[in-house]
Amino acid sequence: MRFAFIIEPPFNDRTAAGNVVGCDVELAAHVADVLGEAFEPIETQFAKMLPGLVDGRWDMTTGLFETPERSETASFTRPIWALPDGLLVPAKNLLGLSGYRSVAATGARLGVLRDQIQHDRALANGVSPECLVVGEDYEAMAALVARGDVDAYASVLRAHEGFLIRTGDQRLMASPVPVTEAPATTGAFAVRQGDSERLAATNAVLLEHIGSAAHRAAMGRWGFSATDVDLVAKEV
Repeated sequence: MRFAFIIEPPFNDRTAAGNVVGCDVELAAHVADVLGEAFEPIETQFAKMLPGLVDGRWDMTTGLFETPERSETASFTRPIWALPDGLLVPAKNLLGLSGYRSVAATGARLGVLRDQIQHDRALANGVSPECLVVGEDYEAMAALVARGDVDAYASVLRAHEGFLIRTGDQRLMASPVPVTEAPATTGAFAVRQGDSERLAATNAVLLEHIGSAAHRAAMGRWGFSATDVDLVAKEV
């Protein structure tokens, strides 16, 4: 199984030795193991993940939010996590940014990754297109916030928390986006549209594994609580 991922802890990351770790890549590796497939993680950029499925560069991607647009080019497994959005902001947060609407009200510069759902959510909550700074990878966008080149970076809250734990960067902090602006949303692995055999086989493994004691222990190592797991373990 060729598995496309981006560096975005706690979902996917690299150790100092270069090993790929994280809750998504470990879950995908479990699926491959159960299906008797060799596992090959392939690092890419977010905007290239779905095009790479279409042209056969890989077989499955890291977890994504399913949208009508993405479903036109990919098929999605059952949910693997449910997450709220968050902002990565300077530790002093002098602008008092606490969600998309506060960004809109202050005219702050908001970083988003190309083609991520936070781009559309920001616009839906009143952020001006002129205030959006579009980037290609997590660490580069976090660096822009640290330098003051953007005022905040929108992604999932868990990604920001994982980044801060891993780096210990005290210049930055994570600020939750209110659920009234962006409710917690489920994400799933994406496979090539029409690959019904892989989709069915993957779903069978996920149905058996998600919510099990082994899965809860694995997710717990990456900061997910039992309540977090329950949000997807109960999905059918």
